[in-house]
Amino acid sequence: MQFSPTNGDFTFVSSSEAEDFSGTISTPDVKLNMGSDSGKDPYATTFLRQRGYGWLLEVEEDDNEESKPLLDELDIDLKDIYYKVRCVLMPMPSLGYNRQVVRDNPDFWGPLAVVLLFSMISIYGQFRVVSWIITIWIFGSLTIFLLARVLGGEVSYGQVLGVIGYSLLPLIVITPLLLVIGGFEVVSTLAKLFGVFWAAYSAASLLVGDEFKTKKPLLIYPIFLLYIYFLSLYTGV
Repeated sequence: MQFSPTNGDFTFVSSSEAEDFSGTISTPDVKLNMGSDSGKDPYATTFLRQRGYGWLLEVEEDDNEESKPLLDELDIDLKDIYYKVRCVLMPMPSLGYNRQVVRDNPDFWGPLAVVLLFSMISIYGQFRVVSWIITIWIFGSLTIFLLARVLGGEVSYGQVLGVIGYSLLPLIVITPLLLVIGGFEVVSTLAKLFGVFWAAYSAASLLVGDEFKTKKPLLIYPIFLLYIYFLSLYTGV
């Protein structure tokens, strides 16, 4: 049974009279650009790149690197700081410490911690002392640096800042002693002088090099006065 087509394109055949059909359908070659080909970009991509907006098409790759510890991010080496603390507290060359590392490898966080510690024990309920001590540390170190450069010393401001900061440690060490012997005026004065000489010697032995020759007293004296002023901020005298 056959049904005539209405548009002349198809012929419908009943299933009972149908025969097996076989054949192929030929289609024109179709090429798809999925973006992985190195051929031409689509029109929109080409348009953006020609107008200088190609960065809109860039995809940032995720950074798979593990996040570094906080101490590494801030460049804080606790072992190095601990070694420098021992170099300052024990300035005698006979002990075998490489004390020049305090000057030659300056850091910021160690001296800052020492200055803050000295500030905290000097508060006496007045928090403005903290900012004042930090200011004296920064500008006092700047004065020593400028004087050293004028005298011919080969030091940087970072080196002076680190050495002056670390050398406050002797004053921190003697403060508990001053609390005990505060009632004995002569002994207390001797302890203060010992702390100042200790701090000044630690700083001067690192900053005052052979390049100063006969001009060493011109740099040692202001260092000594700077630590006297630091101690006066603690004692209030």
